[in-house]
Amino acid sequence: MTASTPVGFVGLGTMGLPMASNLARAGTDLIVWNRSAERCDSLVALGATAVPNLIDVFARCETVILMLADEAATDDVLGRGFPDFAKRVSGRMVVSMGTFRPEYSLGLANAIGDAGGRYVEAPVSGSRKPAEAGELVGMLAGEPDDLAAVEPLLAPLCRQVFRCGPAPNALRMKLAVNVFLITMVTGLAEAAHFADRHGLDLDRFAAILDAGPMASDVSRVKVAKLVRRDFTRQAGISDVLKNNRLIVEAAQGAGIAVPQMDACVRLYAETEGLGFGSDDMIAVVRAIEKRTASMAQHDAPGTKAPHGW
Repeated sequence: MTASTPVGFVGLGTMGLPMASNLARAGTDLIVWNRSAERCDSLVALGATAVPNLIDVFARCETVILMLADEAATDDVLGRGFPDFAKRVSGRMVVSMGTFRPEYSLGLANAIGDAGGRYVEAPVSGSRKPAEAGELVGMLAGEPDDLAAVEPLLAPLCRQVFRCGPAPNALRMKLAVNVFLITMVTGLAEAAHFADRHGLDLDRFAAILDAGPMASDVSRVKVAKLVRRDFTRQAGISDVLKNNRLIVEAAQGAGIAVPQMDACVRLYAETEGLGFGSDDMIAVVRAIEKRTASMAQHDAPGTKAPHGW
């Protein structure tokens, strides 16, 4: 990667767009592509170049950052499984910032290496607000020389970056971090529901939490959203459920007990099933509320709980 070589960025979703915007504002010569082309417009206004064809990104860039939703989208963008794959990745650095199965990432790293390319696994911790502020926490895995090349590129996106060794250790680390994040936010939702159903003042509840030793940037944001019933997405229910399932799958594969994750995956699946998959993860309180309502109905004289509850 040379100073005069543009950097490609593919995937301009909830996280990808603010991340690419921060790169453009920092002066990175950016070539962008997204399946929905209109997502590129704000980046063009910041000086990036939007190309109509995905192949153009790989043709013009030695380094390509991917912030994609899932494994299928990643394989599709790279042309994996097709003759175009080797042509796209050979001689290029592929920086994958999405969250996938560690086993998938390891296989992708090997495939890119066999095709003459280089691969850096670079998941981040943080939701939309930290992405907008350039305050994400990055985790990197790959060859040391490749990590050294990528670290300066991620400076406009991350307040701190940590090396985690070879792939897929960055994704394993991301999943470990998410065990704490998911259980913390779910516990906060349950605590607020408990306070609310006891008739306590939720503003006072929030103030006490914010003043105490358990307060964090995440808790302050999420408890404020709970009090206001503001479920505008920062990290969506469906995205959290995907991460939760990845954790449970990785735990099962390694023979690790994750009892809180087992409980959380059911709660987030219930919340998604209620139609709130696009809401912020703090909307998991809706599933807790639903369970409370079901208990009340079950306990009422002459009533039965709905099937499945």
